[in-house]
Amino acid sequence: MDVQNKNPKKKILIFGHYYVPDTASTGQLLKDLAEGMLDKFDVTVICVVPSYGGTIAPEYKTHKFYFEEINGVKIVRVRVPEFTKSNRISRIKNIVAYFFGALKASRKAGKQDYIFTISQPPILGGLLGVLGKKQKHAKLIYCIQDFNPEQIRAVNYISNQLLLNIMMEIDKFSCRYSDLIITVGRDLCQTLEKRFKRKIKPKYVMINNWIDETQIYPLDSENERVIAFKKLYGLENKFVIMYSGNIGLYYDLENLLKVIEKFEPGTIAANGREVIFAFIGVGAVLDKLIAYTKQHSMTNVVFIPYQDKAELKYSLNAGDVHWVVNAKGIKGVSCPSKYYGIAACAKPVLGVLEKESEIRCIIEESGCGYVSDPGDYTAIEKNIKRFLGEADSDILHQMGQAGCDYLKKFLTKSISIEKYKKEILES
Repeated sequence: MDVQNKNPKKKILIFGHYYVPDTASTGQLLKDLAEGMLDKFDVTVICVVPSYGGTIAPEYKTHKFYFEEINGVKIVRVRVPEFTKSNRISRIKNIVAYFFGALKASRKAGKQDYIFTISQPPILGGLLGVLGKKQKHAKLIYCIQDFNPEQIRAVNYISNQLLLNIMMEIDKFSCRYSDLIITVGRDLCQTLEKRFKRKIKPKYVMINNWIDETQIYPLDSENERVIAFKKLYGLENKFVIMYSGNIGLYYDLENLLKVIEKFEPGTIAANGREVIFAFIGVGAVLDKLIAYTKQHSMTNVVFIPYQDKAELKYSLNAGDVHWVVNAKGIKGVSCPSKYYGIAACAKPVLGVLEKESEIRCIIEESGCGYVSDPGDYTAIEKNIKRFLGEADSDILHQMGQAGCDYLKKFLTKSISIEKYKKEILES
């Protein structure tokens, strides 16, 4: 008898709001994880039709479900209504449609040994896992990328305390019902502990997120594609301080822009190059940032469209220094995964992160940048000046290399995915 027949692969059903080709960071992570687990698991993913930007292509508008296979992973896509990111009602309709659609789609997935769900959409991601576990009589793995309603509270996105309390009880129920919780930072583990205090805590483990270091890596400054990127967006012969990622609510970017305003157009770094601040991406506060720079004639700030994953290594390598930031109150709630790509490209970090948060710990342990507390705008300004004074120096090169070396030793894609497989099979 065939060995595989004696020991068939375990079946795992993944609930993920977004999946490739959608550009959401969780969708990219789930792709890496799903494909990386195929040697141990038969993997099915339930997600929305490609719609991260809010619009849906005509070929995904006719059926309720679409069945695909990508690189050995079975995909069931749920049709959802289009939405506008600035319109809460349309976003809620989109999320609710995914929730109920995913439950229906899971009935088509057959028997499963494990249900794997993530904390997106907020609260509903965990609840999907609970209902999927009951439906399939399977073990539940709950991967918490962001804690909610803690994150919502931190930025005052919702002020209704009753609603926030209900959300908390629902997500705590999802945690209790899980066979294993996976968090992505040491500070997120502390938040889980705090949620349950003296009560019996669910089983949990911490596994860092990652970047695929075989796809994102350091490139020479003379690389043709890097030069082309700089030329396209006016970064040639500039000292570039770059923010690359979601331009959203959780990063205090509006106040950071006021710090940047202190560095007038024409400011020169120690290497003789003019300083420019580049923001790459899309998000809820992008229009506000653009409007502010226009009103205040901040011609040394440029806004660059979101870059596809295939272009990411060129855009990241075009920066001399990279921001990694979170707003005050986000410690233990969310972990900025943009750090991993920056480290993979061996770039120094300008951090604005709370003490003992996961990425701040990594920056301090590796020595790959300067960090200040959120809201300490004087310290943030000082750190920018330090980088300008060290432009093109060995110090910056050593910082970037230290981050890259640390990543290769502890934070690679293969290291993290192997941990996932081991913990799931032992749950």
